[in-house]
Amino acid sequence: MDTEAIQKCIPHRYPFLLVDRVTSMSPGDKIVAYRNISISESALQGHFPGDPVLPGVFIIEGLAQTAAIFGYYATGCVYKGCLLSDVSEARFRKPVRPGDRLVYEVKIERQRGHFLWFDALALVDGEKVATAKFSALMR
Repeated sequence: MDTEAIQKCIPHRYPFLLVDRVTSMSPGDKIVAYRNISISESALQGHFPGDPVLPGVFIIEGLAQTAAIFGYYATGCVYKGCLLSDVSEARFRKPVRPGDRLVYEVKIERQRGHFLWFDALALVDGEKVATAKFSALMR
C-alpha cells in the first residue's frame, strides 16, 4: 500500500504522515509498515545537533498511524481516522537515526465495536527499538 492508498485510510498528511508504505496486512493478525528516516526531517534538526536521534514520540505516533490504518480495515473501511484514547507500556530500547528504516508491526489485541486495543512493535534492522500498547476509537 503506497502513500496515496494510506491517505485514503487516515487523515494525516505531510509533514505529519509518518508511514511511508504498508508492506503487509492480514486481517485478524497484524499489519506491517515502514518509514524511512531522513536527516532532512525537521524533528532531527534540534534533537540533537551533531547526534540526531528521532524523538520517541514520533515512533509512537508512527505506530499509532499504522494502528489507525489497520483499524480502518478492521471496522469495515467506514471510519477514516481514530481517536487515540490510551498509550501504555511504551518502552524505547535503541535510538532511531537518519538512514534507518523504521518498521512498524501492529496487532489488534481485541475489539469491541469501533473501540480497538493494539499491541505495537517498532524495529530497525530486525532489532526491537520500541514497544507500546494503544487503545483507540475509530470515527
